[in-house]
Amino acid sequence: MTEAILLVGGRGTRLRPLTVHTPKPMVPAAGVPFLTHQLARARAAGVEHVVLATSYLAEVFEPYFGDGSDLGLHLEYVTEEEPLGTGGAIRNVASRLHCGPGDPVLVFNGDILTGLDIRALVETHTSSGADVSLHLTKVADPRAFGLVPTDAGGRVTAFLEKPQTPEEIVTDQINAGAYVFDRSVIDTIPAGRPVSVERETFPGLLAEGAHLQGMVDSTYWLDLGTPQAFVRGSADLVLGHAPSPAVPGRRGERLVLDGAEVAPGAKLTGGTAVGAGAVIAEGARVHGSTVLDGAVVGPDAVVRDSLVGAGARIGARTVLEGAVIGDGAVVGEDNELRDGIRVWCGVRLEAGSVRFSSDR
Repeated sequence: MTEAILLVGGRGTRLRPLTVHTPKPMVPAAGVPFLTHQLARARAAGVEHVVLATSYLAEVFEPYFGDGSDLGLHLEYVTEEEPLGTGGAIRNVASRLHCGPGDPVLVFNGDILTGLDIRALVETHTSSGADVSLHLTKVADPRAFGLVPTDAGGRVTAFLEKPQTPEEIVTDQINAGAYVFDRSVIDTIPAGRPVSVERETFPGLLAEGAHLQGMVDSTYWLDLGTPQAFVRGSADLVLGHAPSPAVPGRRGERLVLDGAEVAPGAKLTGGTAVGAGAVIAEGARVHGSTVLDGAVVGPDAVVRDSLVGAGARIGARTVLEGAVIGDGAVVGEDNELRDGIRVWCGVRLEAGSVRFSSDR
């Protein structure tokens, strides 16, 4: 298996304002665009050729990654004129694949941070003779996910929508967003229209008697669909809880990129990442947070489990806890923002004007 399709076309609406100017896979996590971690792990698993299925802000990807040679990959880019869904996006890039009908193709979503053993998934696929193999993971509360029960041999028996009652929770296994397709199966997906692999392709294949194999791998897994999850994922990468060969520097309590300024009396902990050109002033305490390029955190400010966008400014003694500050926003001194509150790009909050959380 040397080819992969990476689905990076989503609009990232749940991540706004992080995705106003930047597509979700290009938002920095642990110092580099999140997509870098996925590409580096694919390369480490033996992938050589990756086709990126792009749509929203598609023009951002190629100028950054080019032909992929810096990562030891050959990258190609295909842009959807209209959003085609997960299945439609896979079908739309099929002509760029070089492999034969019976060869395996890795497919993975662009917003999943995982420690999946990619080689093991491919081996499961080939040894079982499956048409499609799915990475499954177990979660404590599966109500927010589609369930994927399997038989004793790991063969998928059903695809169940999000359960509404306790009786409907027949398994704790969910679709984890990474697959291996036989190339011939990709070619059967309808072309030129939106298709969901989760709601149409997989249930349709199962109804036709196709062999869909599940591989449960319960190593690190996180859906980065919300700002809080994205911040946590970045911190876990810095701390070393989530694997990636692309983290720039040593794992530990902090990651400070070249060109950032951190005052001697500032304290960075919990996997905090500080981008190039950012400034962390004297007395500031930043824990488990992401401070993007060119942002400024003022004296004695407290930033916890939050994201500060590129070029944003946080005033002295301001407290952020579970907050998201958009690119270029200014939060004046002596403010308090907690519990998932989001400040839009370019917004200015005057000193002492905000002392509330999103549920007040």
